Amino acid sequence: MTLKKILFIAMLGILCLASPFLATGQVNSAFDRGSFINKTDTLPYRILFPKKFNSKQKYALIFVLHGAGERGNDNDIQLAYGPKLFLDDTIRKKYPAIVVYPQCPKNSYWSNVLIDTGALGKRQFHFQEGGEPTAAMSALLALVDQMLEKPYINKKQVYIGGLSMGGMGTFEILRRKPKTFAAAFAICGGDNTNNAVIYAKKVPMWIFHGAKDNVVPPDHSDVMVAALKEAGASPKYTVYPNDGHNSWDDAFAEPDLIPWLFSHSK
Repeated sequence: MTLKKILFIAMLGILCLASPFLATGQVNSAFDRGSFINKTDTLPYRILFPKKFNSKQKYALIFVLHGAGERGNDNDIQLAYGPKLFLDDTIRKKYPAIVVYPQCPKNSYWSNVLIDTGALGKRQFHFQEGGEPTAAMSALLALVDQMLEKPYINKKQVYIGGLSMGGMGTFEILRRKPKTFAAAFAICGGDNTNNAVIYAKKVPMWIFHGAKDNVVPPDHSDVMVAALKEAGASPKYTVYPNDGHNSWDDAFAEPDLIPWLFSHSK
């Protein structure tokens, strides 16, 4: 084998190894970078505008809250899950929307849940009925308000959803802003069941969980669905029997998720 062929094969191997990272970079580059300052706190975010964006038109607004593993300040890793759904050409054409992925700082949390790690390392989540918002939630609330002031936002079509810590944050922001969102989805999240009555009849919800989730037990979604129904709501509930904590993969692959969101307006 000639030296030229050896070098060609080596380069081909490098490109194959790099292709997933190149693909991720291409996906992430479609989202513009932004940074929101709330008092002394900074909330980085990525934002996707519709194709052929026209500032004189009004668009739906979707917030997506990431999980604890994507916290930080690189303004990049929060795009780990979900962006491909919003970048789908068919979705973008049929359901034009502005999609925002804020990033929670490492030292904060979307919701003010108390996490207790027992002797065996199994975490228990104690969801609060009230209390002051975390620094990240405070910044998020202010960012939502700022976005709603934009003339190109359709205030009747504002949606929010999230996974894991972001699912918990979704429940919490519904408690704090029950009149803002037209619909919401929560993936492997949870909340204090006493909070359900605040947003049960105001915000339609689609809740997802993996039956084999050993990080955030599916019981947290089970009790929230029951509480929402008791409060007069009719939430959609999807349990994936073979999924662990990564039920967001199947949730974001649901063909009806975006159509379901857009079927609701204030």
